[in-house]
Amino acid sequence: MAEAINKNSKLELLYTMFCDDVRLEVGNKLSFMGVFQNIMVQQLPVSLIKFAVVNHWRGEGTHLSEVRILTPDRQHPVVVSQPTSFEITPGGFADNISFFVNVTFPTAGQYWVQTLVDSNLFDEQELTVSDGRELSTENASQAVN
Repeated sequence: MAEAINKNSKLELLYTMFCDDVRLEVGNKLSFMGVFQNIMVQQLPVSLIKFAVVNHWRGEGTHLSEVRILTPDRQHPVVVSQPTSFEITPGGFADNISFFVNVTFPTAGQYWVQTLVDSNLFDEQELTVSDGRELSTENASQAVN
């Protein structure tokens, strides 16, 4: 599906990044704090006070983007961003940042971070939420055996 959108609109998603916060610095530079690719906690459910999803685009045109995080069964949204517009001049790039506050992950599992462009699914990334107590118990039993 993403290829069809790419060919028609000349839009390419170069990367998606998960982090605790993003700041705009002098010179239009972005600073990313607390970059991560999965979440390991000692207790579930877990709530993240602040959570940012950064999408870096190349291409051209004006587009509407939204980000949603789905439960492991893909049946329920954990959180959904408001649609935001971004514009890329020909040969240019754009960063689209979605901030979420007090995001709660109720159970361990593979959550799905979906990026929609112009109301169509464009990209999907896995976000693993793990219960650290289970992993430490498994490692301890393997060491004993």
